Amino acid sequence: MDIRTLPSGLTPEQRCSERRSRVEKELSIDLSRLTPADGYIGHADEKNCEQMLGHVPIPVGYAGPLKVIFSSGETQEIHLPLATTEGALVASVNRGCKALTASGGVKTTSIHHGISRSIAFKSRNPKLATRNTEEKREQWIAMAESTSNHLKVLRYEVDTTEHFLFLTIYCDTDEAMGMNMVTIAAQAVGEWMEKNIEGLEFITVAGNVDSDKKPSARVHTCGRGYEVTAEATLMPEIIRDVLKSTPEAMMAVAEAKLKHGSQIAGAIGSNLHTANIIAALYLATGQDAAHVVEGSLSDTQINQLTNQQLKVSVRCPALLVGLRGGGTTLPAQSQCLKMLMGDTTSLHPKAQLAESIGAAVLAGEISLLAAQAAHRLAEAHRQLAR
Repeated sequence: MDIRTLPSGLTPEQRCSERRSRVEKELSIDLSRLTPADGYIGHADEKNCEQMLGHVPIPVGYAGPLKVIFSSGETQEIHLPLATTEGALVASVNRGCKALTASGGVKTTSIHHGISRSIAFKSRNPKLATRNTEEKREQWIAMAESTSNHLKVLRYEVDTTEHFLFLTIYCDTDEAMGMNMVTIAAQAVGEWMEKNIEGLEFITVAGNVDSDKKPSARVHTCGRGYEVTAEATLMPEIIRDVLKSTPEAMMAVAEAKLKHGSQIAGAIGSNLHTANIIAALYLATGQDAAHVVEGSLSDTQINQLTNQQLKVSVRCPALLVGLRGGGTTLPAQSQCLKMLMGDTTSLHPKAQLAESIGAAVLAGEISLLAAQAAHRLAEAHRQLAR
C-alpha cells in the first residue's frame, strides 16, 4: 500500500484525504470520522505527523479561574483548557481552582534546570577520558552552542561505569521546549569529542542518563526542564463548603495514600494524580505528551496548621514545556496556549507556563484528596463518567 507517492499540488487536507482513501480501500474499513475540517490541521501534515491521514478530536473542558501568585510576585487569574476523555476530571480540577482561589490563591516558584541530553561514549580508560572532557569543556561547549543561536549550555555532568562515559548536557533553549535542539547539539558534541579526545568512541546521542520520557530517581531528585513548586493554605470553611470534607479526613487520606501507600509501592514520586492534569494541559497546548512521564514524578504534601488550616503543596521536578515548535503553533493548540498564558508577566514565558501548570496540578491534587476523604470518588465517576 503506497501512501507516500501522492499527486503534486494537493493541500494538506487533500493529502490526508488521499492517504485515508487508500488505507480505507486496502483495509476495507471506514475512517471518515478522521476527516479534518479545512484549515484545522495547520502545518501538521508537513511538520508534525508523517503519512498523516486525519486527526482524532479530543474534548477540551474549561476549569478556572485559578488565582496564581507567580514567583515574580505578580498575580493573575489563569484559565485552564483541559483536553481529556476522563469524565469527572475537569469538574474536579474546577472545584480545586475554586477552593484555592477562595483561600487566597496559589504561590508558585520555579527552577530552570534546562533540557538535557546524555551522550554515551565507550572508553578504555574512563577516568582519563573524564579528565580530558573537563580540560576541553570550553571547546565542546562552543561546538554545542554553534548549532543554534537559541541554545546555551547551562551545565553538564559526567558519569562513568565500566567502560562507558556519559556526558549529560543541560541547555537553555529559549522559548522552545528544545528536545530536538539539544539533540542536534549533543550529536555535534559527540562527533567532536570522538575526533578530539583520544580513546573515546561515540556510541549514541541518547544514553538514558537524561531519562528522557522515562521515570528515574535522578530526575525525581535533581529535576529536568522546569522544577515547579506550588503551595497554598486552605481555610477550614473552604474545606467544608467547597471541598465537602474536613481537615482531619484529608490528613488521614494523605498519610495513608501519600506516605504509606507510596512507600509500599516503591513509587518514584508520591502524589494523587498529577499526570492527569499535566497530560490534559500538554495535549491542549501542543506540548510533547510523552513528557507526562517525567511530570508524574511529583510529590504532594499536606500539613495541618493551627486553626484547622491545611498547608498544601506539590513539587513537580520536571515540567518540559515550550511556546514555540512542536505542536504549539497548530491552530487549536495555539489558541489553547494563549488562553492558558493570559497576560504576560515579567517571568520568562516558559517559566510562566510551567508555573501555571504547577498551580493547576495543585488544584487537581486537593480536589481528588477531598473526594477520597469524603468517600465521593466512586460516586463522582458513577455520575459523571458512566
